[in-house]
Amino acid sequence: MAAVIGYFGVRGLTDSSQDEALHNAAHVEAVEHGLHFDWEPQVQSLVVHDHSITRLLNWIYVFGHWPVIAVTLIWLLSRHPEVFARAAGAMLLSGAAGLIAFAAFPVAPPRLAGLGMTDTVTEQSNAYRVLQPPAFTNQYAAMPSLHVGWNLLMTMAVLAATRKIWLRVLAVALTVAMDATVVLTANHYVLDAVAGVVLADLGWCLMGHLRNRARRQRPVTREETAHSLPAVVVPPGQGG
Repeated sequence: MAAVIGYFGVRGLTDSSQDEALHNAAHVEAVEHGLHFDWEPQVQSLVVHDHSITRLLNWIYVFGHWPVIAVTLIWLLSRHPEVFARAAGAMLLSGAAGLIAFAAFPVAPPRLAGLGMTDTVTEQSNAYRVLQPPAFTNQYAAMPSLHVGWNLLMTMAVLAATRKIWLRVLAVALTVAMDATVVLTANHYVLDAVAGVVLADLGWCLMGHLRNRARRQRPVTREETAHSLPAVVVPPGQGG
């Protein structure tokens, strides 16, 4: 958890100018337009006037991220330490890459980019500012979306740690819900979410590779050697 606190501290220090962030946002919008998935204003218009839906989306955005990550990491640490180590390492790697991206390519989210979208979380929820105080946030840290990426890491960790169907379904459902929520609340572009998924996948795969290589290079102990030897079966009557 210290890594998470450090991430927020550095994230606040990488705040950038509004002009640069808006300029980069225009680039993101142009790429999305060229790929034909500049859907943000259209999809939000389908739900923004239904306050019961926006209230649910706000709750998912606020309480479906850090509280879910904290509970998942605590569960992994106590029950599945190997998976915890991989997930925590992937968070560190993707978080470091995210910080570089935030500093080098600040992007104004859709809610600040003049697209006519409503910032439902800020306008309708006070809990978000309790979980993420303004001093520790950078409003132009939109690309990549670690809301999406880190929730995906928790899902991959749960899938690796358990075979319980209800836990696996819940993990996948929370990730899919977050993917939709970051766009519908005007906090991220679709491309931000895609970048978050790619970054999380790379971090997860790289940590898996590093841990497998370290396991292969680790010296084998006498106990492990003894356990790996085939058992000797003594025929009846020939024992000592």
